[in-house]
Amino acid sequence: MPFTGIPTFLRAPLVTELDGVEADVAVLGAPYDEGSPWRPGARFGPRAIREQSVRFAGFGPAQAQRGLYDIRLGRRRLAQVRLVDAGDVDVVHGNPELTFANITRAVGALCRRGILPVVLGGDHAITSAVVAGIGEPIHVVQLDAHLDYRPTTQGVRYGNGNPMRLIGEMPHVGRIFQVGIRSLRTSESDLQDALQRGNRIISRWEADRLGPEAIAAEVPTDRPLYVTVDLDVLDLPLVPGCASAEPDGLSFGQLRGILQALAARHRVVGFDVVELNPMLDVPGGNTAIVACQIILEFLGAIFDVDLKGDSGSEEA
Repeated sequence: MPFTGIPTFLRAPLVTELDGVEADVAVLGAPYDEGSPWRPGARFGPRAIREQSVRFAGFGPAQAQRGLYDIRLGRRRLAQVRLVDAGDVDVVHGNPELTFANITRAVGALCRRGILPVVLGGDHAITSAVVAGIGEPIHVVQLDAHLDYRPTTQGVRYGNGNPMRLIGEMPHVGRIFQVGIRSLRTSESDLQDALQRGNRIISRWEADRLGPEAIAAEVPTDRPLYVTVDLDVLDLPLVPGCASAEPDGLSFGQLRGILQALAARHRVVGFDVVELNPMLDVPGGNTAIVACQIILEFLGAIFDVDLKGDSGSEEA
């Protein structure tokens, strides 16, 4: 029952020794929100996502039918995927440097074993630490209402407005695609800096015009892909438990379409979902349910051989 037992993600086995884990996917919590300049509470995001995920559980050894049946597609997905819950990274309160080093170390341990890390935020600051742990050259797609490209001034390096600038400085990161940008709080100087680096900025309205397949086609296929999903890319009513939510965002269907198109065309080596704040969410935990379903939809697309094939798209 959903209200019994320990709520690991989808009731997957809990593993604590990452160096010896055998799996295809590991869910890793990064409950950090010291980068939030507005309302705190995103540190409780990983727990809330796990609590809602048990409503979708189907991965236990006693389950007669593993995975999830997708009525939209008319077939079962994720049935053969070995999924584990790797617990939470050690967060050292007041010491973001050490916390971020712990995140990077944990992600690196998973990637070295060929395991896809799915990281539960936490605020968006954690993404720079996650990407630092990916041990191969990558392109990055950011789905977000905001650029998160603030300069690291006055000693602020681990805020949720900094991660994409930090990621842009990493030598193993190629192109950065920032999709869904729409905030009236966008800094013009940050926008110019991002464009000068060579980032591709796709506003929420251009995303409408292009559609998912054209967005995915802009991302080069010469490197695998890391994807970061800030919940505020969605329209404000869909994510009441997101402190940075704004009006006129993407619908859930639009976001799902983009993720599906990215997974169909590219090898995805990891992703995160960030900025869930359960302290702001409605009593039913609707935003946590949305976050959980984003993860399931994207994982389903990543491992869907009917869309992607065993080795991924070779299309140029």
